[in-house]
Amino acid sequence: MNSKITFEDILEPPLEVRKVACRREMDDFVRLPRTMYRGVPQYVPDLESSIADLFQRKSNPGLEFSDIQPFVAYRNQVPVGRIVGIVNRKANEHWQQRVVRFSLIEFVDDLNVSRALLDAVKQWGLEQGMDTLQGPMGITDFDKEGMLVEDFQMMGSMNTIWNPDYYPRHMEELGFQKAVDWVQIRIQIPEEVPARYSRTAQYVREQMGLRVVKMGDPGVDAHDCAERIIRLYNEAYAPIFGFSALSEAQIKAFCNQYFPLIDKQLIPVVLNKQNEVVGACVTIGSLSKALKKADGRLWPTGWYHLLKTLKWKNDDTVEMLLIGVRPDYQGMGVNALFFDDLIPIYNRLGFKWAETGPQLEDNVRELSQWKPLKPEYVKRRRCYSKII
Repeated sequence: MNSKITFEDILEPPLEVRKVACRREMDDFVRLPRTMYRGVPQYVPDLESSIADLFQRKSNPGLEFSDIQPFVAYRNQVPVGRIVGIVNRKANEHWQQRVVRFSLIEFVDDLNVSRALLDAVKQWGLEQGMDTLQGPMGITDFDKEGMLVEDFQMMGSMNTIWNPDYYPRHMEELGFQKAVDWVQIRIQIPEEVPARYSRTAQYVREQMGLRVVKMGDPGVDAHDCAERIIRLYNEAYAPIFGFSALSEAQIKAFCNQYFPLIDKQLIPVVLNKQNEVVGACVTIGSLSKALKKADGRLWPTGWYHLLKTLKWKNDDTVEMLLIGVRPDYQGMGVNALFFDDLIPIYNRLGFKWAETGPQLEDNVRELSQWKPLKPEYVKRRRCYSKII
Protein backbone atom coordinates (compact mmCIF):
# COMPACT_ATOMS: atom_id res chain seq x y z
CA MET A 1 0.00 0.00 0.00
CA ASN A 2 1.41 3.40 -0.97
CA SER A 3 2.07 5.91 1.81
CA LYS A 4 -0.27 8.88 1.98
CA ILE A 5 0.77 11.88 -0.16
CA THR A 6 0.76 15.13 1.79
CA PHE A 7 0.08 18.67 0.61
CA GLU A 8 3.76 19.48 1.22
CA ASP A 9 4.76 16.64 -1.10
CA ILE A 10 2.67 18.14 -3.90
CA LEU A 11 4.25 21.57 -3.43
CA GLU A 12 7.83 20.32 -3.11
CA PRO A 13 9.72 20.06 -6.41
CA PRO A 14 10.73 16.50 -7.31
CA LEU A 15 14.14 15.24 -6.23
CA GLU A 16 16.41 13.41 -8.65
CA VAL A 17 19.70 11.65 -7.90
CA ARG A 18 21.87 11.08 -10.96
CA LYS A 19 25.01 9.06 -11.51
CA VAL A 20 27.59 11.54 -12.76
CA ALA A 21 27.90 10.73 -16.45
CA CYS A 22 28.94 13.92 -18.21
CA ARG A 23 31.17 16.98 -17.82
CA ARG A 24 28.33 19.23 -16.68
CA GLU A 25 27.31 16.84 -13.90
CA MET A 26 30.94 16.49 -12.80
CA ASP A 27 31.20 20.28 -12.66
CA ASP A 28 28.07 20.35 -10.50
CA PHE A 29 29.58 17.69 -8.23
CA VAL A 30 32.89 19.53 -7.83
CA ARG A 31 31.44 23.02 -7.37
CA LEU A 32 28.54 22.25 -5.01
CA PRO A 33 30.43 23.01 -1.74
CA ARG A 34 31.46 26.43 -3.06
CA THR A 35 27.81 27.48 -3.22
CA MET A 36 26.66 25.59 -0.11
CA TYR A 37 29.31 27.09 2.16
CA ARG A 38 29.65 30.56 0.73
CA GLY A 39 30.39 32.87 3.66
CA VAL A 40 30.81 30.05 6.21
CA PRO A 41 34.02 30.96 8.09
CA GLN A 42 34.77 27.43 9.35
CA TYR A 43 34.69 25.73 5.96
CA VAL A 44 38.02 25.11 4.23
CA PRO A 45 37.50 24.21 0.55
CA ASP A 46 39.31 21.49 -1.32
CA LEU A 47 41.01 22.44 -4.55
CA GLU A 48 38.37 21.65 -7.17
CA SER A 49 41.02 20.32 -9.54
CA SER A 50 42.09 17.79 -6.88
CA ILE A 51 38.51 16.56 -6.46
CA ALA A 52 38.10 16.11 -10.21
CA ASP A 53 41.40 14.19 -10.34
CA LEU A 54 40.05 11.58 -7.91
CA PHE A 55 38.01 10.09 -10.74
CA GLN A 56 40.86 9.88 -13.27
CA ARG A 57 43.00 6.74 -13.44
CA LYS A 58 46.03 8.68 -14.60
CA SER A 59 45.98 10.83 -11.45
CA ASN A 60 44.51 8.36 -8.92
CA PRO A 61 46.31 4.99 -8.85
CA GLY A 62 43.86 3.82 -6.18
CA LEU A 63 41.37 3.18 -8.96
CA GLU A 64 43.47 0.17 -9.96
CA PHE A 65 41.87 -1.72 -7.07
CA SER A 66 38.78 0.38 -6.30
CA ASP A 67 35.47 1.05 -8.02
CA ILE A 68 34.10 4.56 -7.56
CA GLN A 69 30.82 6.24 -8.50
CA PRO A 70 29.85 9.88 -7.88
CA PHE A 71 26.22 11.01 -7.60
CA VAL A 72 24.54 14.44 -7.57
CA ALA A 73 21.08 15.22 -6.19
CA TYR A 74 19.04 17.81 -8.09
CA ARG A 75 15.86 19.68 -7.34
CA ASN A 76 14.53 21.81 -10.19
CA GLN A 77 17.87 21.14 -11.96
CA VAL A 78 19.70 22.81 -9.04
CA PRO A 79 22.32 20.68 -7.22
CA VAL A 80 21.33 20.16 -3.56
CA GLY A 81 23.65 17.31 -2.58
CA ARG A 82 26.43 14.98 -3.66
CA ILE A 83 28.03 11.71 -2.61
CA VAL A 84 30.59 9.16 -3.80
CA GLY A 85 30.33 5.40 -3.52
CA ILE A 86 33.61 3.45 -3.17
CA VAL A 87 34.29 -0.27 -3.20
CA ASN A 88 37.90 -0.78 -2.16
CA ARG A 89 38.55 -4.40 -3.09
CA LYS A 90 41.96 -4.46 -1.41
CA ALA A 91 40.60 -3.20 1.93
CA ASN A 92 37.63 -5.57 1.79
CA GLU A 93 39.97 -8.50 1.22
CA HIS A 94 42.30 -7.34 4.01
CA TRP A 95 39.44 -7.03 6.53
CA GLN A 96 37.37 -9.94 5.16
CA GLN A 97 34.29 -7.78 4.66
CA ARG A 98 31.92 -6.52 1.96
CA VAL A 99 31.78 -2.80 2.60
CA VAL A 100 30.76 -0.04 0.24
CA ARG A 101 32.15 3.26 1.50
CA PHE A 102 30.60 6.66 1.02
CA SER A 103 32.70 9.80 0.77
CA LEU A 104 32.56 13.50 -0.16
CA ILE A 105 28.97 13.67 1.08
CA GLU A 106 27.34 17.11 1.11
CA PHE A 107 23.66 17.93 1.42
CA VAL A 108 21.26 20.71 2.31
CA ASP A 109 19.28 20.37 5.53
CA ASP A 110 16.59 18.16 4.03
CA LEU A 111 16.25 14.55 5.16
CA ASN A 112 14.84 13.59 1.78
CA VAL A 113 18.09 14.67 0.13
CA SER A 114 20.45 12.88 2.53
CA ARG A 115 18.28 9.74 2.39
CA ALA A 116 18.21 9.75 -1.41
CA LEU A 117 21.99 10.17 -1.67
CA LEU A 118 22.76 7.35 0.78
CA ASP A 119 20.13 5.13 -0.85
CA ALA A 120 21.81 5.68 -4.22
CA VAL A 121 25.15 4.45 -2.84
CA LYS A 122 23.37 1.62 -1.02
CA GLN A 123 21.77 0.40 -4.25
CA TRP A 124 25.04 0.75 -6.16
CA GLY A 125 26.83 -1.19 -3.43
CA LEU A 126 24.26 -3.97 -3.48
CA GLU A 127 24.83 -4.31 -7.22
CA GLN A 128 28.55 -4.80 -6.41
CA GLY A 129 27.72 -7.56 -3.90
CA MET A 130 28.28 -5.46 -0.76
CA ASP A 131 26.33 -5.84 2.50
CA THR A 132 27.41 -2.85 4.62
CA LEU A 133 27.46 0.90 4.01
CA GLN A 134 30.18 2.80 5.87
CA GLY A 135 31.64 6.30 5.92
CA PRO A 136 32.64 8.97 5.37
CA MET A 137 35.83 7.21 4.24
CA GLY A 138 37.99 7.52 1.16
CA ILE A 139 39.95 4.95 -0.77
CA THR A 140 42.85 5.11 1.69
CA ASP A 141 43.67 6.53 5.14
CA PHE A 142 45.33 9.46 3.42
CA ASP A 143 41.92 10.63 2.21
CA LYS A 144 39.58 12.65 4.39
CA GLU A 145 37.50 10.50 6.72
CA GLY A 146 35.07 10.92 9.59
CA MET A 147 32.00 13.17 9.85
CA LEU A 148 32.40 16.01 12.34
CA VAL A 149 30.11 15.47 15.36
CA GLU A 150 31.51 18.11 17.75
CA ASP A 151 33.28 21.51 17.64
CA PHE A 152 31.51 22.76 14.54
CA GLN A 153 32.55 26.31 15.47
CA MET A 154 36.25 25.57 14.87
CA MET A 155 37.90 26.14 11.51
CA GLY A 156 38.47 23.05 9.43
CA SER A 157 41.75 22.09 7.80
CA MET A 158 43.06 20.96 4.45
CA ASN A 159 43.20 17.28 5.46
CA THR A 160 39.96 16.88 7.43
CA ILE A 161 36.22 17.15 6.87
CA TRP A 162 34.16 20.09 8.09
CA ASN A 163 30.39 19.79 7.99
CA PRO A 164 27.40 21.57 9.57
CA ASP A 165 25.89 20.32 12.82
CA TYR A 166 22.79 18.87 11.13
CA TYR A 167 24.82 16.19 9.33
CA PRO A 168 25.15 13.73 12.26
CA ARG A 169 21.48 14.29 13.12
CA HIS A 170 20.53 13.13 9.63
CA MET A 171 22.73 10.05 9.93
CA GLU A 172 21.11 9.02 13.21
CA GLU A 173 17.59 9.62 11.89
CA LEU A 174 18.43 7.42 8.90
CA GLY A 175 19.44 4.54 11.17
CA PHE A 176 23.24 4.76 10.93
CA GLN A 177 25.31 3.79 13.96
CA LYS A 178 28.78 4.64 15.18
CA ALA A 179 31.54 2.40 13.86
CA VAL A 180 34.49 4.34 15.32
CA ASP A 181 35.31 7.86 16.49
CA TRP A 182 38.45 9.85 15.89
CA VAL A 183 39.63 12.85 17.90
CA GLN A 184 42.23 15.47 17.11
CA ILE A 185 44.82 16.89 19.48
CA ARG A 186 45.45 20.62 19.67
CA ILE A 187 48.37 21.94 21.71
CA GLN A 188 49.92 25.29 22.46
CA ILE A 189 53.55 24.95 21.46
CA PRO A 190 55.77 25.36 24.56
CA GLU A 191 58.81 27.61 24.54
CA GLU A 192 61.00 24.74 25.77
CA VAL A 193 60.99 21.03 25.10
CA PRO A 194 59.32 19.33 28.10
CA ALA A 195 61.89 17.54 30.25
CA ARG A 196 60.22 14.15 29.76
CA TYR A 197 60.76 14.38 26.00
CA SER A 198 64.31 15.69 26.17
CA ARG A 199 65.39 12.96 28.62
CA THR A 200 63.77 10.22 26.55
CA ALA A 201 65.23 11.61 23.33
CA GLN A 202 68.71 11.61 24.84
CA TYR A 203 68.26 8.03 26.02
CA VAL A 204 67.14 6.60 22.66
CA ARG A 205 69.97 8.43 20.88
CA GLU A 206 72.63 7.15 23.24
CA GLN A 207 71.35 3.67 24.11
CA MET A 208 69.56 2.69 20.89
CA GLY A 209 71.69 4.53 18.37
CA LEU A 210 68.74 6.33 16.79
CA ARG A 211 69.18 9.67 15.06
CA VAL A 212 67.06 12.29 13.31
CA VAL A 213 67.76 13.36 9.74
CA LYS A 214 65.91 15.66 7.35
CA MET A 215 65.10 15.03 3.72
CA GLY A 216 67.15 18.05 2.74
CA ASP A 217 70.30 17.01 4.62
CA PRO A 218 73.53 16.43 2.66
CA GLY A 219 73.79 12.83 1.53
CA VAL A 220 70.04 12.17 1.96
CA ASP A 221 68.19 11.27 -1.24
CA ALA A 222 64.96 13.22 -0.70
CA HIS A 223 62.84 11.20 -3.11
CA ASP A 224 64.07 7.85 -1.80
CA CYS A 225 63.52 9.07 1.76
CA ALA A 226 59.94 10.13 0.93
CA GLU A 227 59.12 6.70 -0.48
CA ARG A 228 60.63 4.98 2.56
CA ILE A 229 58.47 7.18 4.82
CA ILE A 230 55.26 6.11 3.07
CA ARG A 231 56.27 2.45 3.14
CA LEU A 232 56.81 2.89 6.88
CA TYR A 233 53.25 4.19 7.24
CA ASN A 234 51.97 1.17 5.32
CA GLU A 235 53.58 -0.98 8.00
CA ALA A 236 52.72 1.16 11.03
CA TYR A 237 49.07 1.74 10.10
CA ALA A 238 48.25 -1.84 9.05
CA PRO A 239 46.23 -2.71 12.22
CA ILE A 240 44.22 0.54 12.16
CA PHE A 241 40.49 0.59 11.35
CA GLY A 242 39.74 0.72 7.63
CA PHE A 243 43.39 0.52 6.62
CA SER A 244 44.19 0.04 2.94
CA ALA A 245 47.87 -0.27 2.05
CA LEU A 246 49.16 2.13 -0.58
CA SER A 247 50.37 0.41 -3.75
CA GLU A 248 53.75 1.22 -5.27
CA ALA A 249 51.99 3.41 -7.83
CA GLN A 250 50.16 5.28 -5.05
CA ILE A 251 53.40 5.73 -3.07
CA LYS A 252 55.15 7.30 -6.07
CA ALA A 253 52.16 9.53 -6.89
CA PHE A 254 51.81 10.68 -3.27
CA CYS A 255 55.52 11.49 -3.00
CA ASN A 256 55.60 13.36 -6.30
CA GLN A 257 52.49 15.37 -5.46
CA TYR A 258 53.06 16.38 -1.84
CA PHE A 259 56.63 16.11 -0.61
CA PRO A 260 58.08 18.76 -2.98
CA LEU A 261 55.71 21.30 -1.39
CA ILE A 262 56.58 20.60 2.27
CA ASP A 263 59.35 22.38 4.13
CA LYS A 264 61.85 19.57 4.70
CA GLN A 265 62.90 20.91 8.12
CA LEU A 266 59.37 20.10 9.30
CA ILE A 267 59.77 16.38 8.54
CA PRO A 268 61.98 14.62 11.11
CA VAL A 269 62.94 11.11 9.99
CA VAL A 270 64.34 8.66 12.54
CA LEU A 271 67.01 6.18 11.39
CA ASN A 272 68.52 3.28 13.30
CA LYS A 273 72.13 2.09 13.15
CA GLN A 274 71.38 0.20 9.94
CA ASN A 275 70.04 3.41 8.32
CA GLU A 276 66.53 1.97 8.26
CA VAL A 277 63.61 4.38 8.62
CA VAL A 278 61.94 3.47 11.92
CA GLY A 279 59.90 6.64 12.46
CA ALA A 280 58.77 9.78 10.68
CA CYS A 281 56.59 12.81 11.39
CA VAL A 282 55.20 14.80 8.47
CA THR A 283 54.11 18.31 9.44
CA ILE A 284 53.20 21.39 7.44
CA GLY A 285 52.22 24.96 8.17
CA SER A 286 48.44 25.26 8.02
CA LEU A 287 47.06 26.09 4.57
CA SER A 288 43.50 26.64 5.81
CA LYS A 289 43.46 30.42 5.40
CA ALA A 290 45.23 30.23 2.03
CA LEU A 291 42.72 27.65 0.77
CA LYS A 292 39.85 29.85 1.86
CA LYS A 293 41.32 32.77 -0.07
CA ALA A 294 41.81 30.52 -3.09
CA ASP A 295 38.13 29.49 -2.84
CA GLY A 296 38.87 26.06 -4.27
CA ARG A 297 40.59 27.29 -7.43
CA LEU A 298 44.25 27.66 -8.35
CA TRP A 299 43.47 30.25 -11.02
CA PRO A 300 43.66 33.14 -11.34
CA THR A 301 45.12 33.93 -7.89
CA GLY A 302 44.68 30.82 -5.74
CA TRP A 303 48.21 29.59 -6.52
CA TYR A 304 49.63 32.84 -5.11
CA HIS A 305 47.89 32.48 -1.72
CA LEU A 306 49.10 28.88 -1.39
CA LEU A 307 52.66 29.65 -2.48
CA LYS A 308 52.83 32.63 -0.14
CA THR A 309 51.86 30.48 2.84
CA LEU A 310 54.19 27.63 1.88
CA LYS A 311 57.16 29.94 1.43
CA TRP A 312 56.60 32.61 4.10
CA LYS A 313 54.40 30.78 6.66
CA ASN A 314 51.89 33.50 7.47
CA ASP A 315 49.81 31.22 9.73
CA ASP A 316 50.37 30.55 13.45
CA THR A 317 49.28 26.89 13.29
CA VAL A 318 51.19 23.83 12.12
CA GLU A 319 49.39 20.64 11.12
CA MET A 320 50.90 17.30 12.12
CA LEU A 321 49.65 15.29 9.18
CA LEU A 322 51.22 11.90 9.80
CA ILE A 323 53.11 10.32 12.67
CA GLY A 324 54.34 6.77 12.30
CA VAL A 325 56.74 4.41 14.09
CA ARG A 326 57.73 0.97 12.86
CA PRO A 327 55.85 -1.65 14.91
CA ASP A 328 58.98 -3.17 16.48
CA TYR A 329 60.04 0.29 17.72
CA GLN A 330 56.67 1.42 19.07
CA GLY A 331 56.57 2.22 22.79
CA MET A 332 60.35 2.71 22.90
CA GLY A 333 60.50 6.52 22.98
CA VAL A 334 60.87 7.25 19.26
CA ASN A 335 58.11 9.87 19.43
CA ALA A 336 60.21 11.90 21.88
CA LEU A 337 62.72 12.46 19.08
CA PHE A 338 60.01 14.12 16.99
CA PHE A 339 59.08 16.57 19.75
CA ASP A 340 62.68 17.24 20.73
CA ASP A 341 63.47 18.13 17.13
CA LEU A 342 60.32 20.02 16.13
CA ILE A 343 59.49 22.22 19.13
CA PRO A 344 62.58 24.48 18.71
CA ILE A 345 61.91 24.71 14.97
CA TYR A 346 58.25 25.61 15.52
CA ASN A 347 59.30 28.39 17.90
CA ARG A 348 61.91 29.72 15.49
CA LEU A 349 59.34 29.82 12.66
CA GLY A 350 56.72 31.56 14.80
CA PHE A 351 54.16 28.76 15.09
CA LYS A 352 52.00 29.03 18.23
CA TRP A 353 49.70 26.03 17.87
CA ALA A 354 49.94 22.48 16.56
CA GLU A 355 47.05 20.25 15.57
CA THR A 356 47.14 16.56 14.70
CA GLY A 357 45.12 14.68 12.17
CA PRO A 358 42.32 12.38 13.37
CA GLN A 359 43.42 9.68 15.86
CA LEU A 360 41.25 6.79 16.96
CA GLU A 361 39.75 7.50 20.39
CA ASP A 362 40.69 4.05 21.71
CA ASN A 363 44.34 4.23 20.60
CA VAL A 364 45.57 4.81 24.15
CA ARG A 365 49.27 4.46 23.31
CA GLU A 366 49.11 7.13 20.62
CA LEU A 367 46.99 9.55 22.63
CA SER A 368 49.06 9.22 25.81
CA GLN A 369 52.20 10.54 24.12
CA TRP A 370 50.70 14.04 24.17
CA LYS A 371 50.20 14.31 27.97
CA PRO A 372 53.34 16.41 28.71
CA LEU A 373 52.03 19.02 26.26
CA LYS A 374 48.68 19.43 28.09
CA PRO A 375 46.61 18.53 25.02
CA GLU A 376 43.14 19.74 24.16
CA TYR A 377 40.97 17.07 22.54
CA VAL A 378 38.98 18.65 19.74
CA LYS A 379 36.99 17.93 16.60
CA ARG A 380 35.49 14.55 17.34
CA ARG A 381 34.51 12.88 14.09
CA ARG A 382 32.71 9.64 13.35
CA CYS A 383 32.56 6.82 10.85
CA TYR A 384 28.97 5.63 10.53
CA SER A 385 27.89 2.15 9.51
CA LYS A 386 24.67 0.44 8.46
CA ILE A 387 23.82 -3.08 7.25
CA ILE A 388 22.21 -2.88 3.83
